Amino acid sequence: MADDFARVIGEGFRFKGASVPLGAALRAGVVSPELPVAAALSLLNRHGLVAGATGTGKTKTLQGMAEKLSAAGVPVFLADLKGDLSGLAAPGEASPAVLARAASLGVSFEPASFPVEFLSLTGRHGAALRTTVADFGPLLLAKALDLNDTQASVLSLIFKFADDQHLPLLDLADLRAVVSWLASDDPPDLSLYGGLSKSTAGVLARKLTELESQGAGAFFGEPAFDIHDLLRTAPDGRGVISILELSDVQDRPRLFSTFLMWLLAELYEELPERGDLEKPLLVFFFDEAHYLFDDASKALTEQITQVVRLIRSKGIGIFFVTQTPRDVPASVLEQLGNRVQHALRAFTPNDAKALKATVSTFPTTSFYDLEETLTTLAIGEAVVSVLAESGSPAPVVACRMLPPASRMAPLAEAEFAAAVGSSPLAARLAQAVDRESAREMLASRIGAPGRAAPSSPSSVPSPSGERAPAPPSHGQGAQVAAGAAAVLGGLFKFATSRQGQALIRGVLGTRSRRRY
Repeated sequence: MADDFARVIGEGFRFKGASVPLGAALRAGVVSPELPVAAALSLLNRHGLVAGATGTGKTKTLQGMAEKLSAAGVPVFLADLKGDLSGLAAPGEASPAVLARAASLGVSFEPASFPVEFLSLTGRHGAALRTTVADFGPLLLAKALDLNDTQASVLSLIFKFADDQHLPLLDLADLRAVVSWLASDDPPDLSLYGGLSKSTAGVLARKLTELESQGAGAFFGEPAFDIHDLLRTAPDGRGVISILELSDVQDRPRLFSTFLMWLLAELYEELPERGDLEKPLLVFFFDEAHYLFDDASKALTEQITQVVRLIRSKGIGIFFVTQTPRDVPASVLEQLGNRVQHALRAFTPNDAKALKATVSTFPTTSFYDLEETLTTLAIGEAVVSVLAESGSPAPVVACRMLPPASRMAPLAEAEFAAAVGSSPLAARLAQAVDRESAREMLASRIGAPGRAAPSSPSSVPSPSGERAPAPPSHGQGAQVAAGAAAVLGGLFKFATSRQGQALIRGVLGTRSRRRY
């Protein structure tokens, strides 16, 4: 096993001596039950899973892993639903319990703080993690709005229409203005796009209004967050730990989980291919992952699987964090080579079924009865299987976790405010900008006498600057018009198909930022 990972995350895990017979340890190539579990740092872009029931120690595991990665110069991204991880920015306290645990593991406790950047979807608890509606894309927005397949396809139509009409969709007000226009008594002609029923447009308008009334308008707009700010290192070489504070939006899991997926999609779209690196460019912890996959459409699940499969070549490692591996689709779970499983409880038949399913996802071992072990683990203990330097899974071991070096309690309110107030990134993104976009353009266009009809895709200027011929008018004959509509309708069907979406907007409906 590689020493480098033993110094990064491996030191957070030590064999639980009571559960590892000496003979079993020797057969596994382990000389002493005091040795840390180790794996290659270079293989962390093979992704992983941290799972376990509520209250079993997952949050402190994330904290310890983030510390070790930061110390190795690897930037980290964490989502914090309850504010429990803000203590990473302050040294830990040498309490009797912490000292006793460190002593029992044969290590010394050395308090340390780490470079932390706080992020926030609302901008109230850190640098504003803001993006434009156009960059967010229709597929993820459909998930956030809880749209069915038909409504989601209509949303893709609206995005395409706005693109063709050069109507920048920067915030929810822009998209709501376009949808309201399409649902009005005098809507534009959408026959070239395959048509749009007023009832469906009305549903979308209501969904957007509802989302905006919940305060989600603050998530969309400009200036947009630059994902390269997640890849920073501190002056001393340690990786910056970016913590997305979600305590003020934890009641909107569908929305914040899609924002996390948008971040991954942006990283995939923006970063160049890097191949295998000595250490990851970024390790991304996707907390409460089940919210992303709950009721996800087949198309969205396929695109998420594609991102997870391909993003490792960009140097990005992903750890999904949830209660049980069953929360993650098999197509994604099979790509998670590094596993940390905290205790599971089997109080109900469904719990027992989940326990058996969890055991089946680990490498087979004759050293443990994993069903029994997983139900008897104490707080701060876990069953671990990591990738060895060869790329194969290392033996499954039951472990005890070292206490984090940083504070295990949240920052005090004054400490948190000081940390956010001293951030240049938070200051740069603090003030939202509302420049002219679709809402203002439509107000001007609709309010002007003799409103011009929307241009068709074929009348958009070509790259050479010449305007392509306009489609035939209805006066030139119904047969010609019907033929043109059929051809353009076929083009639209391709544009909204999975292949067309990949070409036009990239994975998950997002795209590299377009400047209007």
